[in-house]
Order: sequence, then structure tokens, then C-alpha cells
Amino acid sequence: MPSISVMFVCLGNICRSPLAEALFRQKVNSRNLQDHFHIESSGTSNYHIGENADPRTIETAAGLGVSLDHSAQQLSVQHMNVFDYVIAMDESNFTNATKLDFNNTGLKLLKMRYFDPSLESETDDVPDPWFGGSEGFKEVHNILDRCTTAFLEHLIKEHHLI
Repeated sequence: MPSISVMFVCLGNICRSPLAEALFRQKVNSRNLQDHFHIESSGTSNYHIGENADPRTIETAAGLGVSLDHSAQQLSVQHMNVFDYVIAMDESNFTNATKLDFNNTGLKLLKMRYFDPSLESETDDVPDPWFGGSEGFKEVHNILDRCTTAFLEHLIKEHHLI
């Protein structure tokens, strides 16, 4: 069975998108579906290429039993042409991804909070915790945890995985 490729995208690929990638991978593995997925994350900017995730992201993930093995990369036309799903964390990164000149007509470019079963705010962005403290990172974790769960359930149904 062919792989389903998923790319999570934020600005610098050190806070939100690597956490989404790690959470989604953990959920996929816990359902024994890893043979069906190729999962990565990237940023729309080139600010942090090659860097590990933000220490606050690593700390938040580790405190919740999620491991991160990460090296930041920038979203490219190549990614847009080969991935099945590109999931942007906010409107700005969604817009930046659409500006890439790609030819993948089957690509599903979506915002992460499209899958949020309890969207409680006026915005459908995953907030950027970069300028805040640990509480912001915990909030982002909570949002991404429920969104990645709902996204996986959506993919299981859409691709008849179970």
C-alpha cells in the first residue's frame, strides 16, 4: 500500500511544526500505521535551517512523553510537488505555501485547526509560542494534540486504513 505523505508547516520549523510532526508520528505508531505514512515538518522561512527544535518545544514534548528528533528545513517547491498533505499552522504560513510554484494538483493544503474538534477562539491559527513562556508552548501542545488526533482519524477514514 502506498505511503501517505504529510508535511506540517510553520514559520521557522522549530516550535509548532516539529511538535505537530512528533505528536502525529507518535499517534501513527501507537495505531501501528507507520508503514502507511511518511511524516515531516518544515518552515516557510529559512531562519533556522539545520537547527534542532526550540528548547521550550523539546522540554514541553519531553514532559508529555513525546520525543523529538529534528533538524529544521525550509518548505520547497519539491515538497509541494511530492507531499499529499501540507498542513499549515496559521494563515500566514498557509498563504506563503500557496505562493510556491507547484504542480501537485492532488495536494491537500490545509490549516491545522481545520481539524480542531473544539475550536474555541475567533482565530483558526495555531498561535506562535516563540515570544511567550512555557504556558504558550503547553497551549500549543494541547491544540496540536487534539488536532493531530482528529487529522489521523480523518486520514484513517479517507484512506480506509482500518
